[in-house]
Amino acid sequence: METISFGTDGWRATLEEFTTPRVRMVGQAVATYLRDKGLEGTIAVGYDARETSRGFAEELSRVLCANGFDVVMPDRDRPTPLIAHAIVERELVGGFAVTASHNPPEYNGVKFIPDDGAPALPAVTDAIAERLADPDPLPEPDHGSVREVDLVEPHADAALELVESITGTTDLDGLAVAYDAMHGSGRGTTDALLERAGAAVERLRCDRDPEFGGGAPEPAAENLEELIALVTDDGSGPELGIANDGDADRIAIVTPERGYLDENLFFAALADSLLEDDSGAVVRSVSTTFLIDRVAEAHGESVHEVPVGFKWVAKAMADHDALVGGEESGGFTVRGHVREKDGVLLAALAAAMHAEESLDSRVDRLLDEHGTVVQDKISLACPDHEKRRVLADLEAEIPEDVAGTAVETVNTADGFKLQLEDGSWLLVRPSGTEPALRVYAEATDEGRVETLLEAGRELVEPLV
Repeated sequence: METISFGTDGWRATLEEFTTPRVRMVGQAVATYLRDKGLEGTIAVGYDARETSRGFAEELSRVLCANGFDVVMPDRDRPTPLIAHAIVERELVGGFAVTASHNPPEYNGVKFIPDDGAPALPAVTDAIAERLADPDPLPEPDHGSVREVDLVEPHADAALELVESITGTTDLDGLAVAYDAMHGSGRGTTDALLERAGAAVERLRCDRDPEFGGGAPEPAAENLEELIALVTDDGSGPELGIANDGDADRIAIVTPERGYLDENLFFAALADSLLEDDSGAVVRSVSTTFLIDRVAEAHGESVHEVPVGFKWVAKAMADHDALVGGEESGGFTVRGHVREKDGVLLAALAAAMHAEESLDSRVDRLLDEHGTVVQDKISLACPDHEKRRVLADLEAEIPEDVAGTAVETVNTADGFKLQLEDGSWLLVRPSGTEPALRVYAEATDEGRVETLLEAGRELVEPLV
C-alpha cells in the first residue's frame, strides 16, 4: 500500500511497482469509496497504447464488476479526455484512465476521474488511499457487467459544436495540417476530428507502437523534429503542425515561422482569441507565463494563479466561472467543455483559430503589444521521499537576490516562486509525476533565462 501514491495526476510508477495486485487494490478502493458515498451505477474504464494498459484496464473492470458496478470501455486505447467527457455525457459515477501519459514505456499509471469529469482533488484521492485493500467481491448474482461503447463520436460532436460556438464555423476549408500522434492514443481520434472539420491531414506516427518508437511520448521540440521540418520546409508544406502526448490530453503546436510554438505563447494566443468575443477570467498555473496576465488585463479580465496540476486549474475554473484554463506543459480546456485538459478538442480549436488568423501573426502582435517573454525549465533528479526535506531546507536558504537582482516576493503556493524586481522569476517545485525537482525561469531574453536557471541549479543541487 505504501508504494501506491497519488501525485499531480493519479498514480504512476515503473512496471516493477505498478503491478496487477496493486491495480486491483486501487479498483477496490474506488469501489469502496463510491459505495461509502452512496453512489452506484456505471463507471468508464479507458486506457492508453502501452503494452500492459488493456490488461490493467480489464483487471480494474473485473474488480468494479465484482463490487456491483457496471463498466463501459472503449473499443481500443483512446485519449483520456474522451473518458472524462463520457463520464459527464453519460452521467456516470466516475471513470478510470490507465495511462502514464508522457512517461516512457516502462511506466504505467492510473487516474480516477469523479462524476464531474474533472481531475480528482486531494480530498478524493486521500479518501481512496485510505481504502486501499485487496478485492472484496460481492456474491456473483450482484456483479455488474462490462460493455464496449463508442466514446469517439459523442466527444467529436461536442467538440465541434463548441468550436463552432467560439469561432462561428467548423469548416476548416481544406486547411493543411500535419498531425503527429507519437504512436499514442490520439491516432484515429484527433486526426479524424480534424478531417471531419474539413482539414487536409497528413499523418505522422499514427500507428500503435507500445514502445513509442523507443522514447517517451512527450511532445517536446526535441521529439517532434520530423513534424517541425515538415511544417517549416520552404513554405510548401502543411500550414500547421499538431501533436499530442501519449494519452492526448496535452497538445503541442508547430507553425511555419516559429517551428515549435512555446506552450506559453500558444496559451496567450488562445486566451486572446477567446477574449475577443467573450468574457471571463483566465486560470493559469504558477509555472505559466505572466504574459497571460497582460493579455487578460488588456481585455479587462482577471487571472487566477494556482499550483501546478490540472486539478487546481479545474477547481479554479469552477470557482470563478473562468473562460479558459491551462498550464505551460500544454494542457488546456475552455468553458462549456469538461473541466479536464483535452488535446483533442484543442487541436480542432487551434486549427480553427489558425484558419481565421495565423498563430504566428497573432503571437507577433501580442509580443509587440506586451513585450517579449522567454521561459524554460530544467529537471534535477530527486527521490520522491527526499522532496519534502529538500524543500524544507530550501526555505531556509531563500536568497535576497538571484543572479544580481533582488527578490521582491516569494510565492509558496507550489514550491518556491521567487519574483524578482525586474519582472523575471525563478520557480522551484517538486514534480508530481517523476523523481525530480523542476526549476523554471522566465525573463525577457534567453540569456537571462539561462542565467536564472543556472542560479536555480546552484541553489538547489547542494540540498539534494
